[in-house]
Amino acid sequence: MKIDWKEYVNKTLNVTMKENYGVVYNNINVEQPAFYEIVFKTGKLEKVFEDGLFLAAESEKQQYKIFIPYDSIKCVETF
Repeated sequence: MKIDWKEYVNKTLNVTMKENYGVVYNNINVEQPAFYEIVFKTGKLEKVFEDGLFLAAESEKQQYKIFIPYDSIKCVETF
């Protein structure tokens, strides 16, 4: 089944990822970077592309742009 994601532009999405990892470099107490699993991405859907979704989010007063390939999506909740 294909979803027309354009219907959800400007809506808030909570995306559960199949598998995605991030790295923390700024912890001065750790000599090596720490890897952690990113399970959820939440943001306002700005654009829809042939191969993924483009979200805008804010965290700790910083703006983020997030591209999520369709292959990485496990589940999506809309608000």
